[in-house]
Amino acid sequence: MSRSPITRFTARHKSVVAGAAVLLGTAGAVLGTTSTASAAPASPQQIAKKMMPAGEYTCFSKIVEHESHWDHTATNASSGAYGLVQALPGSKMASAGADWKTNPETQIEWGLDYMKDRYGSACGAWDFWQNNHWY
Repeated sequence: MSRSPITRFTARHKSVVAGAAVLLGTAGAVLGTTSTASAAPASPQQIAKKMMPAGEYTCFSKIVEHESHWDHTATNASSGAYGLVQALPGSKMASAGADWKTNPETQIEWGLDYMKDRYGSACGAWDFWQNNHWY
């Protein structure tokens, strides 16, 4: 049984396309390309940089470094303060999101609002922290 020239061309074309797809997929793996969906999650520092003006980030970062060393699960054993910004009680951060225990972005949002409300800005909070070693 003989196939027509069109059938043979179509079968060959499908084979070439499938081979090219496999080759491209393999090349992507060899080159180390990844899709954005599989990229590593952003660090709390990267998240914070995106959430505030550059001039505020340094002040915010200094407070967070002193308070929690950028550990969003940090818990003060004596007071129970929790998270990046050591909210006391930690459950206060629920006003920024139900995921306050596990989401650094929620903690950063709450912390920035707290600093703005109480000290005018993250830099105002840092000025206070330097004089009192708490904020």
